[in-house]
Amino acid sequence: MTIQGAQRAGAPLFDEDSRAYDALLVLSFGGPEGMDDVLPFLENVTRGRNIPRQRLAEVATHYAHFGGVSPINAQNRSLIAALERELVRHDVALPIYFGNRNWHPMLADAIAQMRDDGVRDVLVFVTSAYSSYSGCRQYREDVARALDSLDVSAMRFDKIRVFFNHPGFVAPMARRVREALDSLPVDRRNAAEVIFTAHSIPLAMARGCAYERQLGEASRLVADLAGAARYRLAWQSRSGPPHVPWLEPDILEALDQARESGVHDVVVVPIGFISDHLEVLYDLDVEAKERARELGMAMVRVPTVGTDPVFVAMIRELIEERMQQSPTRRFLGQFGPGHDVCPVNCCQPGESLVPTRPVLEPATA
Repeated sequence: MTIQGAQRAGAPLFDEDSRAYDALLVLSFGGPEGMDDVLPFLENVTRGRNIPRQRLAEVATHYAHFGGVSPINAQNRSLIAALERELVRHDVALPIYFGNRNWHPMLADAIAQMRDDGVRDVLVFVTSAYSSYSGCRQYREDVARALDSLDVSAMRFDKIRVFFNHPGFVAPMARRVREALDSLPVDRRNAAEVIFTAHSIPLAMARGCAYERQLGEASRLVADLAGAARYRLAWQSRSGPPHVPWLEPDILEALDQARESGVHDVVVVPIGFISDHLEVLYDLDVEAKERARELGMAMVRVPTVGTDPVFVAMIRELIEERMQQSPTRRFLGQFGPGHDVCPVNCCQPGESLVPTRPVLEPATA
C-alpha cells in the first residue's frame, strides 16, 4: 500500500511520471441526511474529544433549521454526476467512488468496495481547495487508517493537488462576485465591500500550513478578476476553547468593522468552500444576514462554485495531469501550482484541542 504524500526529505514535490489509475475517489467530510442521523454524525465528528452530549444537542439545533439534512452529500453526488459526464466527453475511462470521513458513504466502505471490484491504483480528489491539517493531511491519515482496518496492502492512493489558484476555480468565483456586485445599485457598487470567508482554524495549526496564505491569495485573485474595489478576508465557524487563539476576525466582527468604516453594502463570498453546505447556510445565510440586518447593511451572499462547468472541467484537467508525463500545471498569481507530493512534515495539526463547539463541516467542501 502506498499513500502519495509521505515524501522523503529532499525528494521532489512534483510527480512527473505518467500513471495509470483504476478509479477516482471523491473524498469529503460527510453530513447527516435526516434528524435521526444528526447526533450519531456529531458523535463521529467529535469522537475522542469528550464533548458533553448536552453540547452536541445544542449543535444539533443548527441542523434542525434544515430538517436535519446537510446538503453536503447531495451536492457531492451532483458534483460526481457532472464529473462522470465530463470524463465520458473527454474519453477518460475512470469510475468514481465516493467516501466520507464522518457519515455514509463511509470511506472504509468505499475502499472495501474498490478492493472487491479489483481496483488497485486510486486517484483521490479531496473536496478542499487549500492545504491544512483538516483539509489535507487528515484525509491522508483517514485513508491509511481505513486501509489498516481492512488489512489492505496492495492499493495505491495518489492525492490530486490543491487548486486554490487554478483558473478553473478562480474564474467561476470571480464571475459570481461580479454578478453580485452588478446586482447592487450602480451608484453604490464601488463603495460596496467584498468579504471573503473561510473556516477558521487554530493559530497553532495555521502556523504549520499554507492555509491562511493560500486563502489570502485566492481572495486577491478573485477580487482582482471581478474588479472589486475593496475587499477583506474574514473567518467563520470557529470552535474550541475561548482561550485558544484562532484565525480572526470572525465574519460577524468583520461586518461590524465594515459598518463602522461607513460601508452600507457587503458581498459575502465563501471562498473557503466549494459547496453550499450547512456551515455556509447557517453561519452566513442565518447568522451573518441577521447581523447585517441589525447593522442596517445590505448583504448579498455569493454561491460557492458547486457544479459550475468550468470547475468540473478543472477537476478533469487535474485528473489528466496525473496521467501525463511532465504535465503543464496551470495556475494564477505568484504562488505556483500546488505540489503533487506533500512534504513529510506538512500540514501539522498544531496543539491538541478539545473543541467546545464541534466543527460541523469544515473547509473541505
